[in-house]
Amino acid sequence: MIPKNQANFTMQLVIPRETQPGENRVSATPETVKKLVRLGAEVVVESGAGTGAGISDADYEAAGASIGSDRSALLGSADMVLRLRKPDIEEIGQLKSGCIHVSYLDPFNEKDLIKAFASQNVTAVSMEMIPRSTRSQKMDALSSQANLAGYMAVMLAANNMPSIMPMMMTPAGTLKPAKVFIIGAGVAGLQAIATAKRLGARVTAFDTRPVVAEQVESLGAKFLEIDLGDTGQTADGYAKELTPEQVEIQRQAQKAVIADSDVVITTAQVFGRKPPVLVTADMVEGMSPGSVIVDMAAETGGNVEGSVPDEVVDVNGVTIVGTANLANLAPRDATQMYASNMFNLVEDTWDAEAKQFVLDLENDILPGCVITHGGAVVHPTIKEIIEGGN
Repeated sequence: MIPKNQANFTMQLVIPRETQPGENRVSATPETVKKLVRLGAEVVVESGAGTGAGISDADYEAAGASIGSDRSALLGSADMVLRLRKPDIEEIGQLKSGCIHVSYLDPFNEKDLIKAFASQNVTAVSMEMIPRSTRSQKMDALSSQANLAGYMAVMLAANNMPSIMPMMMTPAGTLKPAKVFIIGAGVAGLQAIATAKRLGARVTAFDTRPVVAEQVESLGAKFLEIDLGDTGQTADGYAKELTPEQVEIQRQAQKAVIADSDVVITTAQVFGRKPPVLVTADMVEGMSPGSVIVDMAAETGGNVEGSVPDEVVDVNGVTIVGTANLANLAPRDATQMYASNMFNLVEDTWDAEAKQFVLDLENDILPGCVITHGGAVVHPTIKEIIEGGN
């Protein structure tokens, strides 16, 4: 365990370089490093960690961090690791007992990873499991990254269209505005609606939660009403998983809207599970050549039949964009937002006197996102999944 209240103890926070191919984000900025140092932490950044986001080693050093180039040594000395992507299992073995590791973890699907954290006696904190509440909004990395992803989805659609989004009146004639249909009005969907409206498109949106209709309409879009019966949302505000019958009702009701749309953007995901297929092959076939579909769920299984993760494909003249990790397309802003989420999480239970992060499992946030601690899986839902083997 990390020594508490030990004289002259300084908690070492390590910011490793992200190694996922194409990943340009990083978990700290010079601004958040300054704040962490002011808290009393020793911050060590792996050399080159900020390159993809336009941040140099010198920028971090000027903010008070030290730079390290030996990745194994950095991980082995860390009292707390702050990163974005989940680690390789081999890297977990390099962490010392009692270390706290904070990142995205995908704990519903990464059983072996979670078991490795427990075996190594590492406290694993999952950023995507931060509870949704008023107090935790400033730590909610899923929402901050989803905002950027929704914006980028519209930019990708516009870039792949053979026409423009807004109506344009010229001496040569009038160009009609694009018709955009957005499926899912969560954080990403609402940002996509707002962005498409700013670009001058005519926007229609649908969500299984009727409660969001007012938000959709407040952005100037039309809300497509489909009677699915009892749907609602979870306590955290996520859409509940639909029954197969409800999914089919939704498909049929939106079929005509999809056929009439120039752009369709799908954002529907069920947390911890494979997303539903909402745009079938026959719906794609019914769209006009030149139409564009952006499947924001392509990376986790896809909302659209025919979408391919991280690829742009042409199906009978319809472009299907399956580009994954959309927030990463704006790495500077995505890094700024994620780093702020990370700092707010650390600061929330930081002991100013002892100058270290205190794992307070009695507060209203950490119990929901701490997956392993004390050599065991402690999150009730994840523990049940691992022990049940399903």
